[in-house]
Amino acid sequence: MNVLEEVTSAEYIVVGGGTSGLVVANRLTEDPDINVIVIEAGPNRMEDPRVNVPGFWTTLLGSEVDWKFESICQAGLGGRSTKETQGKLLGGSSALNGQAFIAPSRADIDAWAKLGSTGWDWAGLAPYYKKCYTLTPPSNQEIAEHLGVNWIDEEYRGSSGPLKVSFPGVVENPLCKGWIDAFRGLDRLTTGDPFSGTSIGGYSNAATVDNDTKTRSYSGSAYGNPAILRPNFHLVTEATVHKILFKTAPSKITATGVLASVQGHSKTFHATKEIILAAGVFNTPKLLELSGVGNEKLLTKHGIPLLVNNPGVGENLQDHLMTGVSFEVVDGITTADPLLRQEPEALHQAQRLYFGPNEGRHRSGPLTIGGMQSHAFMPVLEFANVGSRILQRQLLDRFPPKPVDKEYYSVIRSIIEDPNECSAAWFMFLAQVNLHEEGKSFVGSSLLPGNFASLGCSQSHPFSRGSSHISSADVRDKPLIDPNYFSNPADLEILARHVQSLEALRHTKGLASYFKPDGRRNHPDAFNINKLEGAKKYTLDTAVTAYHNCGTAAMLPRDKGGVVDENLLVYGAKGLRIVDASIIPLIPRGNIMSTVYAVAEKAADIIKGV
Repeated sequence: MNVLEEVTSAEYIVVGGGTSGLVVANRLTEDPDINVIVIEAGPNRMEDPRVNVPGFWTTLLGSEVDWKFESICQAGLGGRSTKETQGKLLGGSSALNGQAFIAPSRADIDAWAKLGSTGWDWAGLAPYYKKCYTLTPPSNQEIAEHLGVNWIDEEYRGSSGPLKVSFPGVVENPLCKGWIDAFRGLDRLTTGDPFSGTSIGGYSNAATVDNDTKTRSYSGSAYGNPAILRPNFHLVTEATVHKILFKTAPSKITATGVLASVQGHSKTFHATKEIILAAGVFNTPKLLELSGVGNEKLLTKHGIPLLVNNPGVGENLQDHLMTGVSFEVVDGITTADPLLRQEPEALHQAQRLYFGPNEGRHRSGPLTIGGMQSHAFMPVLEFANVGSRILQRQLLDRFPPKPVDKEYYSVIRSIIEDPNECSAAWFMFLAQVNLHEEGKSFVGSSLLPGNFASLGCSQSHPFSRGSSHISSADVRDKPLIDPNYFSNPADLEILARHVQSLEALRHTKGLASYFKPDGRRNHPDAFNINKLEGAKKYTLDTAVTAYHNCGTAAMLPRDKGGVVDENLLVYGAKGLRIVDASIIPLIPRGNIMSTVYAVAEKAADIIKGV
């Protein structure tokens, strides 16, 4: 890594040293003759235990390494706003998320091609999922049986990628097995390896945790660390990019550099080949608009000279809404609640197991586990049988799309109505959630005594789309984020029915014995979710973002609202490319992290001409 003052010009400038930016920078600097400058707004926290210890992840939400974005008040949520967490540190959101490594559906990715992105179907992207990670299977048969992991298919398993992925579940936790037993009883165990792209059902999910060190594996450690050792990789942290610089000609504009503030000083960085935007789903469209690329009316309003008129910039925002219910577990089962309450004895025990005399070896205990270990892709059970599918069609027919959303709606609906696809993800979080209160995260701050396990769900294929745009011409001002949650009422109908199913899941033979029959719940309304109206009220009062925002600089034909083409080049500008979650034209079914890695890996090959 060269000294900042010595390097202000390179072949490529990557704006954003997050999940995707470090992937692309790493792959480009594999060629020793290619110099890359990475400009990251946040600090380098590679030594921070809050980043590296999987169980500390919730302490990062709302902290100094979170952009602390919030949505505008959402009419679909009764006027509530939502915290839209994004990582502001080296590694981006991969450095502070819950580490769940979840696969998309083949149908999700094939839909990208159907919408007009040639080469971006499942066949074109699947190899890049496999390329980015190495999955360590359970270490012995006992653990594999406890977690129900008998589905790993070597055809799809990543075995040589930089990212380290493992299974966080342990035999000491009976709820992991209870989850598998519950779905076995429902005849809804996973139908195959999730990374085959064709499976639905319940399973024990993998996480981005290095199985050897029990530390978070993320873009910073997996891609950033190796790149930093190269003399042609140049990293600038705690630097704010103000705008992209263009060279204008009568018939074209070309991106040539960026203007940034570094340690209070204005500095210009030049690229001889390309500017690569990887600033994230909110900051990438913001930077485009501040630079004169966007909707002419919006830019005129804020006094920004127009260079490229593209109303698609900042539009097509998609996200997964999630909610969950906390159920009190029986005595003798320990969850993460004592740690969340910061009870001294629990903290001491957890730290002893993780940081004890064998530090760096045989780490164990609750701090080795991040957000979740148990996951499922599920249809609405009410509509799952052949005879009841007509009811789902009738329900969706009640909520037709706006003309502008017709093609998008059609694609989403075709996935939902496929009996081999899902409409929501279900999951289990081994602690309470207090979603009725506003805090730094979904966990809440007014924590109940006792131990809880939370059963949750997130809608996998929402019909509602929103936007994210600049609020002024000042780079310091946060964008106006409007996810437009539940703007299509079909989304509430679907998600509420999945919330109803959480009650049924809690009473399955596999899980029922672990919950107190008359146990407490996180809120009085949680006792009413068995009825549709009660589930709707609970959903409206509690639904929050799952932090899976994407789509604001979509890879679509320009006449369909696209911002980049299939080579990820920005329409109307030469030398400007986008490689982050902004380009995703249609949100995948689960956590989008694996897809962001895959997109970045493919982007690097496109740039290199491979």
